[in-house]
Amino acid sequence: MSADKGPIVVKRISKGGGGHHGGGWKIAYADFMTAMMAFFLVMWLLSNATPKQREGIAEHFRMPLKVAINGGEKSGTSASVIPGGGMDPTTSVDGEVRMVETAAEDMADADRLESMKKRLDDLIETSPVFKQFRSQILIDITTEGLRLQIVDNENRPMFDLASARLLPHVRGILREFGPVLNELPNKITLSGHTDAFIYTNGDRSYGNWELSADRANASRRELVMGGMAENKVLRVVGLADSQHLDKTEPRNPINRRISIVVLNHRTQEQIERENNGGAVGGAARAGRLLRPAPPPPDSVKVTAYKGPASAGN
Repeated sequence: MSADKGPIVVKRISKGGGGHHGGGWKIAYADFMTAMMAFFLVMWLLSNATPKQREGIAEHFRMPLKVAINGGEKSGTSASVIPGGGMDPTTSVDGEVRMVETAAEDMADADRLESMKKRLDDLIETSPVFKQFRSQILIDITTEGLRLQIVDNENRPMFDLASARLLPHVRGILREFGPVLNELPNKITLSGHTDAFIYTNGDRSYGNWELSADRANASRRELVMGGMAENKVLRVVGLADSQHLDKTEPRNPINRRISIVVLNHRTQEQIERENNGGAVGGAARAGRLLRPAPPPPDSVKVTAYKGPASAGN
């Protein structure tokens, strides 16, 4: 019977180089690790960026891809029957380009003003002229720009009583500041402030409004005599006692002050537009996106009033 059976054939299938011997997973793992490293690098950069830098980056990515690549029209304005991108098909690309340019200029302007603030802080700390008057000089950043205030002191006034005549130590301070203000192209405004004492000098036509304006203009003259370019001044105003530093005590001597604001480009453009009757002039402002004027700056924190002042205005 064994002779009737055919030969037994055993088929063995040889397996290829699969399993752990294959290298495909290594390539996939390397791609994954590269992507994760790039992701965490981007997150680290964003976490270290300033708010203004993040705003500028966001404005950049809001630009349509087609504009970013070749500067052409948005695909939303295409005559094709296929819907295109873009928020408003009737809007020109120029508006978005101006927004990006304005955001970049805002960042550069803020950096310049921050550097100037540090420069003034260092000058006040190191110069012998300012050493004893440090408590009377306030520097901060507002929505209008870099604000430098020289405030009165009950024991060390800035002006003669009820007069626009600057005392010698204030003239020295202003003349020291004059050349430093030339280091930036930004223009400045000056404003004079009085306390709430009613000006009484026998002249009913001359009051705190006139006195504060005269004091601001006297300060302008000292800055120019110290070396500041005369055309840097954009506006000189008298605000009387309408804006107090110490709102709880309107007669606090600290409310008598001179305020110098190194304007940011946005506020400067707004003032120039108002001075030109609403027309935007100058090639430097062509193509920029003009925004509404910023709100008035908030008051800085001041030392509590300790008692009645020895003299008003």
